[in-house]
Amino acid sequence: MIGTLNALVDLVDQNTSEPVDLPGFARTHGTTEYHLRRMFASLAGIPFSEYVRRRRMTLAATDLVSSDIGLLDLAVRYGYSSVEAFGRAFRSVHGASPSDVRTHGGPFATQAVLRFRLTVEGSRPMDVTITERPAFVLAGHAARVPLIYAGVNPHIQRHIASIAPEEHARLKSLNDTDPAGILAITDGSEPDAPEGTPITYVHGVALQHDSTVPEDLSSLAVPAGPWATFRSSGPFPQALQETWAATATEWFPSNPWRLRPGPTFVRYLELTESHADAEIWMPVERA
Repeated sequence: MIGTLNALVDLVDQNTSEPVDLPGFARTHGTTEYHLRRMFASLAGIPFSEYVRRRRMTLAATDLVSSDIGLLDLAVRYGYSSVEAFGRAFRSVHGASPSDVRTHGGPFATQAVLRFRLTVEGSRPMDVTITERPAFVLAGHAARVPLIYAGVNPHIQRHIASIAPEEHARLKSLNDTDPAGILAITDGSEPDAPEGTPITYVHGVALQHDSTVPEDLSSLAVPAGPWATFRSSGPFPQALQETWAATATEWFPSNPWRLRPGPTFVRYLELTESHADAEIWMPVERA
């Protein structure tokens, strides 16, 4: 995967006038667009599409200050059909118009070429279980909330607090298949969604695929397939988020599995305000 990501980075600079054929690139390298985008964003810290935009505008700024190429020709060189569209993209990255940068030589931001490396420390073993699960249904109380990667998500907290105590008991009584207990389910975002992107959060449980779901609950059908379950224990929410990040930086690059589309969820085994023992469930497939 590390070599594949570096080849993808090289591809960005090789042809700046055409959209990157990410699905075709993924097929050529024996992986999927979904997994590639998820791993790129997790390791680079920005979505692939954002990296492409920043990198192309970096090269465009260099061309502006080092050559007399016309703005229309420059726009076409970097994949834009009009000077106006190119100017909007340029300003969004650099905070200045192409004409200002050409006249004054700057200021402009620089996106360096990314280079991925895998460092294996070996001091933090990951507790992982791979299980094959039949089709099942996730059902519960859903809400649209902004994606937050670090710290407690207050929007999710408010959603859970709005659910009556007796409703938690009803959800548990509906749970008739593994994984057992209340689940914190996230779904509906792109694999490389930036922070703040609206996602669907469901406070719910797992049901057998043919179980009846009450009409007042949202439901999500989950197809059969393998799941990777990562065990986490420590300060909440830091340990859980560190484990989540380590799946991308340590586990997936070193193991013959990749993510497949589908919801992810957390099963809390023990939870207090400051500590959590939990399992992170991710849908996977053989790479």
